[in-house]
Amino acid sequence: MANGLIALRLKRERPSLRLLMLERDARPGGNHTWSFHDSDLDDAQHAWLSPLVGCRWPSHRVVFPQRTRQLHGGYASIFSADFARALEIALDDDLWTDTPVDTLHPTQVTLADGRVLNAGAVIDGRGVEASPHVALGYQAFLGQEVSLTRPHGLEQPILMDASVDQGNGYRFVYVLPFTTDTLLIEDTHYVDGPEIDEATLREHIQTYAGAHGWEIHEVLREERGVLPITLAGNIDAFWHDAHGQPRSGLRAGLFHPTTGYSLPHAVRLAEHIASLDDLSAPALFAAVRATAHREWRRQGYFRLLNRMLFLAGRSDQRWRVMQRFYGLPEPLIERFYAGRLTAADKFRIVIGKPPVPLGEAARAVRLTRPEQVVFHQHRNRP
Repeated sequence: MANGLIALRLKRERPSLRLLMLERDARPGGNHTWSFHDSDLDDAQHAWLSPLVGCRWPSHRVVFPQRTRQLHGGYASIFSADFARALEIALDDDLWTDTPVDTLHPTQVTLADGRVLNAGAVIDGRGVEASPHVALGYQAFLGQEVSLTRPHGLEQPILMDASVDQGNGYRFVYVLPFTTDTLLIEDTHYVDGPEIDEATLREHIQTYAGAHGWEIHEVLREERGVLPITLAGNIDAFWHDAHGQPRSGLRAGLFHPTTGYSLPHAVRLAEHIASLDDLSAPALFAAVRATAHREWRRQGYFRLLNRMLFLAGRSDQRWRVMQRFYGLPEPLIERFYAGRLTAADKFRIVIGKPPVPLGEAARAVRLTRPEQVVFHQHRNRP
């Protein structure tokens, strides 16, 4: 998604630029639904992204065992099929699909079939790469887009329904109503490891649908994924290991550290790259690294909250943290998702009785190095 947005922006702003996009699969974009809040983007960003948007809603809802709330902020989704179509039209012969890569370097790509391509710069957008310099929790999910035998009655998305059984970690169901009788139902877990028990998550979706009186006529498609949730890290060592390779998206660590949302970061990076005078590999690497460093400094408070969520208290009680958060003023919640918290917001989030044991919360706050977090995770693993 990040590289696709970069390609679209470059084609629009610099049409004479020689550009090639390599895609491992038959179509770009995979099988995903990318969503964002209206407040995540400015008006100009909404305007150029608008042709990609497949669904919009003027409000959304969250549900917890002791709190149900409607929020008035708008929400939107981009479908991978629409994204693929936009790339195919914009890039035409400059999009190579079914083209797996063997190795890549800042100015060279070796394809799996042995061909070698040279360029002024190569941007690596292949998703998260494990690093000893970053400690992560995970948001693991499986979603099914389903058609129903009769209308579902929903008029707005349910971004979190945490009234469901929790299990080993913070669990919620995410529901997007695409038409009157089609839904995306996604079972999501904030867990310590990246593994997904797909059969169990499918059962959860069936159970959730049945509990709401929704009879599934057909599963239209299925998407799954594991998003990183950043707990601690050494950003200098992370980028040192890149060895001058320009990166984008999750590969560059450009995502919201608590929610895993990456589209707003990808939009901003695409705009930034398209504005650069120098698109050589060293210049691109320096620009992306500077962006990632700036975001890392801004996100320190979010990493602290993540450690409290993942490392303090029982995993099946994590929902209490989110339930308390959704009792805060709506403008603060919008700024949280947009990554633009004020000093007053940060104080407001932590003031009062914490929803996790105080001693464990204080201990989690002090675990600022990746090796400390990893040791804590292993020591407390069941």
